[in-house]
Amino acid sequence: MSACPFGECPGTGWVTDEATRQATPCRCRPARISRARARSLSAVIPKRFRGVSFDRAPVVDMDPTVLREVRRFVDDVPARLDAGDGLWFMGDVGTGKTTLAMLVSTAALDAGRSVAIYSLPRLLAEIRTTFDDSSQRSYVDLLERLGAVDLLHIDDLGAERTSDWVLEQLYSLINARYEDRRSLVVTTNLDYEQLREQIGPRTVSRLVEICGDPLPLYGRDRRMDLRSA
Repeated sequence: MSACPFGECPGTGWVTDEATRQATPCRCRPARISRARARSLSAVIPKRFRGVSFDRAPVVDMDPTVLREVRRFVDDVPARLDAGDGLWFMGDVGTGKTTLAMLVSTAALDAGRSVAIYSLPRLLAEIRTTFDDSSQRSYVDLLERLGAVDLLHIDDLGAERTSDWVLEQLYSLINARYEDRRSLVVTTNLDYEQLREQIGPRTVSRLVEICGDPLPLYGRDRRMDLRSA
């Protein structure tokens, strides 16, 4: 049982009036419900990205203009998530898009918020499993959980081969978060026009509404540089 961030309840999500013996929902209860619903989703920072910091490589060597926007988001992450704001990283392979996205997800988790972290292929694979006869989770339940988390982190948007089914799933996910003012952090190797062609203009339009203009990261593949070194 986690402590109440407001100091108003004993960590239960309920405030009890000792005089009347009646319980009312604490201000922390919505966040507790959101975290509980997210427990079956992927909310773990991968080992490779644990310990990433603005003060360490490779982040310190990235575009300072992009870093400034990310730091602003991270420094005010509770308010940014409450507002349903997001970030969208676009650019070449190996330029640090996922690293910066993981900084945002780490900040959200540290703030006690619910987060779901997926590469697009893995996310779609998880959705597909709900159609199996042996699945213990329904399609609707999974989409509701994905829609309810404070932050949905999708890596490699546009990486999946396009089909009507893929386009439908992406639109459903992003539109649900757009309508409910829920935050997104997204990475993609595609530029704006390529992404519109790959996942559809309706989906990209909603992505822009949530995340604003993409933050560009271009240059050499840092992973290849590390291998060479």
